[in-house]
Amino acid sequence: MKQLIMAAGLAVMLTACGTSEKKTVEGENPFFAEYTTPFGVPPFDQIKFEHYKPALLQGMEEGRKEIEAIVNNPEEPTFENTIVALDEQGALLRKVQIVFGGQNSVNTNDEMQALSREMSPLLSKYSDDINLNPKLFARVKAVYDKKDELGLDKEQMKLLEETYKDFVRGGANLSAEDQAKLRELNSKISMLQLTFGQNMLKETNAFKLVIDKQEDLSGLPETLIANAAQAAKDAGMEGKWVFTLQNPSVMPFLQYSDKRELREKMFNAYINRGNNNNENDNKEVVRDLVAARLAKAKLMGYDDYASFVLEDRMAKSSDKVYQLLDEVWKPALAKAKEELADINAEIKKEGGNFEAEGWDWRYYFEKAKKAKFNLDENEVRPYLKLDNVREGAFYVANKLYGITFTPIRNIPLPYPEAQAFECKDKDGSHLGVIYFDFFPRASKRGGAWCGSYRPQAYKDGKRVAPVVTIVCNFSQPAPGQPALLSADEANTLFHEFGHGLHGLFRDVHYSGVSGVPRDFVELPSQVMEHWVFEPEVLKVYAKHYQTGEVIPAELIEKLDKSGKYGQGFATTEYLAASYLDMDFHAISGDAADKKVIKFVDQTNNVPANLNVMDFEQQTLGRRGLLKQIPSRYRTTYFNHTMGGGYTAGYYSYIWAEVLDCDAFEAFKETGDIFNQECADKFRKYVLTPGGIDDAMDMYKNFRGKEPGTDPLLKNRGLK
Repeated sequence: MKQLIMAAGLAVMLTACGTSEKKTVEGENPFFAEYTTPFGVPPFDQIKFEHYKPALLQGMEEGRKEIEAIVNNPEEPTFENTIVALDEQGALLRKVQIVFGGQNSVNTNDEMQALSREMSPLLSKYSDDINLNPKLFARVKAVYDKKDELGLDKEQMKLLEETYKDFVRGGANLSAEDQAKLRELNSKISMLQLTFGQNMLKETNAFKLVIDKQEDLSGLPETLIANAAQAAKDAGMEGKWVFTLQNPSVMPFLQYSDKRELREKMFNAYINRGNNNNENDNKEVVRDLVAARLAKAKLMGYDDYASFVLEDRMAKSSDKVYQLLDEVWKPALAKAKEELADINAEIKKEGGNFEAEGWDWRYYFEKAKKAKFNLDENEVRPYLKLDNVREGAFYVANKLYGITFTPIRNIPLPYPEAQAFECKDKDGSHLGVIYFDFFPRASKRGGAWCGSYRPQAYKDGKRVAPVVTIVCNFSQPAPGQPALLSADEANTLFHEFGHGLHGLFRDVHYSGVSGVPRDFVELPSQVMEHWVFEPEVLKVYAKHYQTGEVIPAELIEKLDKSGKYGQGFATTEYLAASYLDMDFHAISGDAADKKVIKFVDQTNNVPANLNVMDFEQQTLGRRGLLKQIPSRYRTTYFNHTMGGGYTAGYYSYIWAEVLDCDAFEAFKETGDIFNQECADKFRKYVLTPGGIDDAMDMYKNFRGKEPGTDPLLKNRGLK
């Protein structure tokens, strides 16, 4: 069942604990009572580590009893007593999982990770016990078989269809023998995904570049140097500078450091995470994971794992995905070669007698960009104060949808540095709560994402407002200074805020229809990126953090002219990761398979001697990826696919970009990027209905037609 998919970082199975453990903590365990906090948010300040395990166990115990009640109901199966009852079961478990999963991502520790590993098999079994319950499936099928006679509305019909399909895709039609195999595979996959993510976090935290000579800081921005000094002080190395593999540290270091040998050291450490033949190595984890996923796909009757996954997506087939990737790859690679020529020209201009390597790209690209457009990214940062950029996102949302955001004081926070806001609709009614958690730390996984501490729902006929969280890893401000974002970080804030709006606006009655396909989910986030650097928007929020001066028109013009420069690199590194994800999961075990390199045999299995790094090199090499451009995520730290979530789905960003570029064209065609008719339709047909409608139907309801790729290629400067 989709509602049983585990929150990030939590897939676990527990040894059964006696009820005495629950009794000893029940009086003080916040999960066993209704939250009495403002807006009913989780009481983060009261929740302790020791509360999670008994609450998870009790949640599973209650969930099993609820399933038994459905199965043993003597009445004839109906939509209400079977489908709705199934949709509503497991409330306590979801309540605990959503908090534990969120906290395990933003503030983990050894205890949290150990509990995740302990819980993984138990929760996997719990989920399988539901999906593979023959009596429960018989009741679901009985309702499904008479669906046309029930007089259901569109949302109810969708819930019924999705519930039935989830059981079938969960193995309900398999033989008892094959169901036992499926249980083993699900448990193995869950544990391997968890292990991959934990190894990646350890690898990222393990490396530190320590600099003790002032001259080795040449070229680095003052803010980066100040942060490195603070990191050294925190590590007990005052007087030195520490740089890490967190993106806000490693990326500007590669972009600005004049010391080529230090750039090389940082670059190699970054791209070899999980590939160091140590206790955190992920190569065998990936091999075993790809094999287990293929075995599951074969068991379910599919040629490969990608086919199993994509059946439930907009793309429907691998061929459609590869068709889109191939269409964009050729012009992107050509553009990347043009950029490489500019980079090598900069090297020669400085008297260098070498060809650019991966650790040179960002450094010399920055010089080439400055030469072409007279723009240094550090000129822009003073106008992108974090608080102002956040207010800029609020401004766009207000102009489009009339909603407002007000800071909330005295409310429990998921992390002490987090911020909380109440969102109100244009009529003043409460829409939800949104948290922001902006800066990196060792206990927080990398990247940026939008999650939920309570999804929108209905209870007793009343809407339950969502609690949304936006998590980023932006450059930490220097002591005593405000956080100043890069242009890319500003873009990321708007992107994740778009996901947040999707969560705030959703209005469905059943959790089973709340989600959208993975290759549609990025549309609400990516469309928001189009407003970030619109001159009309920049003039509102882009103000110098010291003088308050609005960003000068000439700087806006430089941003506009240079905006598409670098898309060769950005697009090919992204597409490389998308190909890599697809190719691993298009392995079928058939030697005649044309989609993947000849790392397959005739036994319908992934070969035991599969070298995943060789696979990566060959699958990308045959497409002509430049040696200076590594895949955005290499195999051993590609958490999007190997950690779950975007498995055979990393292409979704470019798939959704076809939609978002076409959607923004709808606004531009009106001559007003805040056109109210367009905004109302986008909210009504895209942001509100969850997964009640087919994804392409939702888009066509908004746009009136299917999208083409021309706006995407134009937006990226590839056409």
